[in-house]
Amino acid sequence: MDHEKRKKSVSLISGGLDSALATKLILDQGIEVTGIHFTSLFASRRDKERGLQAVRTAEELGIRLITIDKGPEYIDLIKNPRYGYGKNMNPCIDCRIFMLQKAKAVMEQEEAGFVVTGEVLGQRPMSQQRNTIHLIEKRSGLAGLIVRPLSAKLFPPSEPETTGIVNRELLLGVSGRSRAVQQELVNEYHLKAYSSPGGGCLLTDPIFSNKLRELFHDDKDCTVKDIQLLTFGRHFRLGRGTKLVVGRNQKENEALEALWEPTYTLISPADFKGPRGIIKGCHDGDALTTAAAILAFYGKYDAPEIMLEIYDGERTTARFVRTDVDVEGLRI
Repeated sequence: MDHEKRKKSVSLISGGLDSALATKLILDQGIEVTGIHFTSLFASRRDKERGLQAVRTAEELGIRLITIDKGPEYIDLIKNPRYGYGKNMNPCIDCRIFMLQKAKAVMEQEEAGFVVTGEVLGQRPMSQQRNTIHLIEKRSGLAGLIVRPLSAKLFPPSEPETTGIVNRELLLGVSGRSRAVQQELVNEYHLKAYSSPGGGCLLTDPIFSNKLRELFHDDKDCTVKDIQLLTFGRHFRLGRGTKLVVGRNQKENEALEALWEPTYTLISPADFKGPRGIIKGCHDGDALTTAAAILAFYGKYDAPEIMLEIYDGERTTARFVRTDVDVEGLRI
């Protein structure tokens, strides 16, 4: 590894405080840094805001930012994580390995010498414990090549530290969940482009996780669009392989229409004001009758017959006799 290569690094930029500070500590040593930010289907609203913040963080620090979508292969990882889940569907250890493996590939493409992370020992219960951090580093193929500026002094020196590329004395020994030290650094550096702690991905949310778990169980070949639908509306299982998603407001009704594709059937009230729905799977007479009753329930429509507008590539209308439906019993 030549000297110039060693003086270059890539840094994981989440948009949060810790990754911004970790990157700043490396930049201040005269080392070139390229930022990497990951996006995914499972980003919460807060995480999506952090994505925008990551761009601002990179601009404030004066570094180039590469954005990587975790993509379909990440869905396969979530279905069967080698190291299991946290409290919900969050495969935090496997996720961290996945991101670092991608970072390693970028590091090699950029001809950089090491990877920088904002990890703080003991800050997160699953992925930032000492044994877990060691496991993740080994499995990622980056053994000795990860620098954690905020907690470096609590770990054995990395290769960039032992070779003198990174001055270990200028790194920190922060641990735990308190961010008092980080806040002092923010004041010292006058940093503004970072988001506050908290949020978390949708995989840590119990309601979303329940929907995702049910989807994986019922539809082994679920698509990216199917997963996107999980973030909208009320979900109902009408039968094996058949699901109905009902919008909760006008914005969600519009989102369901925007997400339509030929594998879905879009339904809307034709003779009353009410929510829109999308059906995935078999939409025979029984399924449509049940779906019509659910739309009427949320539209507070009491007539004995229900007219629906149905769109599955062609637009038609059909009338259904209203039946008694256990709405909450069908809800996922």
